[in-house]
Amino acid sequence: MSDCHHDPGDLTKEQAHRAMQVHLYCSVDICKVRRRARQTLVESRRMVLDERAEP
Repeated sequence: MSDCHHDPGDLTKEQAHRAMQVHLYCSVDICKVRRRARQTLVESRRMVLDERAEP
């Protein structure tokens, strides 16, 4: 889960939260781990995106 260039696949809510912490300074435009973690947290309603954010 430390490699930004590889999609980690399905994450639990807890794994997604940890991934967001580990990849705190990564952009979801580049980091596949952060992108997947964000998706997991949004789908589980643990995160709400700003209207301006791209899905």
